[in-house]
Amino acid sequence: MVASRSPNANVLGIVLAGGAGRRLLPLTQDRAKPAVPFGGIYRLVDFVLSNMVNGGYLRQCVLTQYKSHSLDRHVTTTWRMSTLLGNYVTPVPAQQRLGARWFTGSADAIYQSLNLVYDEMPEYVVVFGADHVYRMDPSQMVDRHIESKAGVTVAGIRVPRADASGFGIIQTGSSGTDITAFLEKPTDPVGLPDDPDQVFASMGNYVFSTDVLLDAVKADAANEDSAHDMGGDIIPLLTSQGAARVYDFADNDVPGSTDRDRGYWRDVGTLDSYYDAHMDMVSVHPVFNLYNRKWLIYTSMPQAPPAKLVEGGVAHESMISSGCIIAGGSVRGSVLSPGVTVHKGAVVEDSVLMNGVTIGPGATVRKAILDKNVRVPGRATIGVDHAADRARYTVSDGGIVVLGKGHNVAG
Repeated sequence: MVASRSPNANVLGIVLAGGAGRRLLPLTQDRAKPAVPFGGIYRLVDFVLSNMVNGGYLRQCVLTQYKSHSLDRHVTTTWRMSTLLGNYVTPVPAQQRLGARWFTGSADAIYQSLNLVYDEMPEYVVVFGADHVYRMDPSQMVDRHIESKAGVTVAGIRVPRADASGFGIIQTGSSGTDITAFLEKPTDPVGLPDDPDQVFASMGNYVFSTDVLLDAVKADAANEDSAHDMGGDIIPLLTSQGAARVYDFADNDVPGSTDRDRGYWRDVGTLDSYYDAHMDMVSVHPVFNLYNRKWLIYTSMPQAPPAKLVEGGVAHESMISSGCIIAGGSVRGSVLSPGVTVHKGAVVEDSVLMNGVTIGPGATVRKAILDKNVRVPGRATIGVDHAADRARYTVSDGGIVVLGKGHNVAG
């Protein structure tokens, strides 16, 4: 379902997809963070692109930089729009348009890509990040931005004040909408006017009036002391000018949302948060529901036969993608991407298995993330002995065992 866009609003979407994602290593060993697979069949970038398209914004530029090949290929082959109507989703790599340097920050990425804005001359520019898992109708945020006559509107999600040190925090005035300060991971911020125990965390999503964006990134580019970051430099600059407003994510009404998953948003910037976001989806009543038919998350589907459970193979509270074969094994609380094979007597519990993973006969995998084409030989164990796991694999702070692409597992 595609919602009607803001009336008379000429909008260009810019998706910031250049992040290296170092905290997701080894999953980002040879791919950009927005290209990391998620939820069995998706890539992280599919969530923001789907939100944009569902919201009615069909001209999008995806700014890429680090290890961008798989991301560029996915966007190019998956996100094909009608050129007859002038619509497009296009990857835009760093091109050294302004000298022999790559992007030095998210604001610099936009500054070096201003030709995209000049080509379209939109009234508004929607700048969203590419590495969050959520549903959002951006047209509602654009409507609020137009009504407020702000220079920039920043999406904020309410979080407990006690958790503020983990986020970039938006401090507001007595109106609850005017941004008075943008604080990076504060320990003791002021609570919201309507709820002193909560604060607004920035979601990294912005709506700009075009002239304001142009002026801001140009001024930032001339500032030698700037880190050229959207959240760290551009928003504080516009806040000091009284031009910044906050948009409460709780006001966003996505068609088909349930009481349980309404307002869901996760920054999957660490291995533990990436894992937790998967576990949010596999229960009978998921915290994040991929099965909302009124606001689909789009992607390209592999050419693969249906999943098959044979020889007594079983799966409980799990998501099993096409092409999977569970041949006498047991899968519980897990997400299996296309082409996974679980052999007889093998046990997979609370794990994320990506494309082409094979679990050998009698093997055990618990609380693990296995990247593409990992082969676990028969009777091997992963996630059972953490001391042994730490000597051979990556183990997150939360105890999740992570194996990179094609990792050889000892028998």
